[in-house]
Amino acid sequence: MRAEHFNMDEFIEHALFEDLNNEGDHTTLACVPPKAERRARLLVKEDGIIAGIEVARKVFAKVDPKLMMEVFVKDGDAVKYGDEAFYVSGSARSILTAERLVLNLMQRMSGVATKANRVQALLKGTKAKVLDTRKTTPGMRYFEKWAVAIGGGTNHRYGLFDMIMIKDNHVDYAGGIPEAIQRVKDYLEAHCLDLKIEVEARNLEEVKAILKAGGVDRIMLDNFTPEATMEALKVIDGATETESSGGITESTIRAYAETGVDFISMGALTHSVSSLDMSLKALAE
Repeated sequence: MRAEHFNMDEFIEHALFEDLNNEGDHTTLACVPPKAERRARLLVKEDGIIAGIEVARKVFAKVDPKLMMEVFVKDGDAVKYGDEAFYVSGSARSILTAERLVLNLMQRMSGVATKANRVQALLKGTKAKVLDTRKTTPGMRYFEKWAVAIGGGTNHRYGLFDMIMIKDNHVDYAGGIPEAIQRVKDYLEAHCLDLKIEVEARNLEEVKAILKAGGVDRIMLDNFTPEATMEALKVIDGATETESSGGITESTIRAYAETGVDFISMGALTHSVSSLDMSLKALAE
């Protein structure tokens, strides 16, 4: 996953500012003595795959470098209802200030990781790998794609900058598949860029046009049925990598995997995932 320009410290600072503004956590400041030292536990309340432990470390450290974590699981571990993921100890005020951001990130990441893990398991015995997409929550892409990888899925391109993907609108605006591909080749050469090229095909005729133009790394078969996918794979005959996409669900993904396609992309890995239920609970002293 390419995310060289993502600054996690900056993200955490902005997220904390949403909660604290320039004023602080008034409820905690009012209720909790300034020198109170306490512990809390991260309690898992739903079966799934845990993700975001390392992010929690960074949030706690940003809020208060003196907070200490005792961790019992690692990112990617299967967890069940009632499991304790970690203890955090130190300033009670600091724990309460960090609580919601830690939960928001871990619950979201764990939900994504759980979904990715479940979907990839459906492909067992095939060569297909499930891919994420750019259908991510604005500002959260780094964490959501990280969670996909933690869950056993595969990251597609991170953004618009690290891969060429010629889709239907690009083709239509460029005047056709041959024109779009040639313009991409010219652009990459003129700008001394070495980026992989993927082209979306809407039907078998477009697959043939892509192959005729050549110089492409992967063909995306968009909204093909499994039967049409098998027909397209015969035409492609290993000339490029192949990817199935378009409305594929957990109930249909196995049929696509069994065609022999290399990758299957699912926006649902990130755009409609339920967060994994968990809470941060104070421990009695």
